[in-house]
Amino acid sequence: MVQPIIQVQGANKEFGKGKNTVAALKDVNLEIQRGEFVAVVGPSGCGKSTLLHVMAGLEQPTSGRILVDGVDVTLISERDLPKVRMQKIGFVFQAFLLIEDLTAYENVEAVLWPSVDYTKEKQEARTLEVLREVDMLERRDHFPRQMSGGEQQRIAIARALVNGPPILFCDEPTGNLDSKTGENILKIIAQLNKEKNMTVVLVTHNEELVKFAKKILHMKDGVVR
Repeated sequence: MVQPIIQVQGANKEFGKGKNTVAALKDVNLEIQRGEFVAVVGPSGCGKSTLLHVMAGLEQPTSGRILVDGVDVTLISERDLPKVRMQKIGFVFQAFLLIEDLTAYENVEAVLWPSVDYTKEKQEARTLEVLREVDMLERRDHFPRQMSGGEQQRIAIARALVNGPPILFCDEPTGNLDSKTGENILKIIAQLNKEKNMTVVLVTHNEELVKFAKKILHMKDGVVR
């Protein structure tokens, strides 16, 4: 039996204390198979970004287990979590989060440095490879302020891909883009899923974008339906 690449088992996430406690996730159970393109849809504040962050090891659940490619990230120490994330996860944020003082090339290459697995030559080759994959090679020497929102998001995708992770998490990746540019970004993500068999988990409140996904999960009030 093939093991799911992501398993969420009885996950709960609470913020605050006492009477001010807010339950963002309520006993969430789900499995995602290797190579799937899954969209989690729901209104703002339903807990979908929290779910994504918990699955990616960016936040710890209050209770429950999260297994990512066979690793229980709820048992990994804070010191070791970054290494696990680098090996298994790429993350694309809504706000791009590029470093303004670095060029497109430098933003992507920075993920690989320092690394015992990559020589300087391999770092350069890999960085150029992913820039080519998102059609941004000609913009390699440009700074974020010199690029459009769509171009910045392409660089953010390249940055998420450069370490060759099996899983790509996308948190409202088109939220800061116009509809046409957003659709082009989704086409790039769908192509990566198809050509590289990369597992993609995307959260969005825009149900028009879920046409690219192979599975759709609906979320409301911290519960996945």
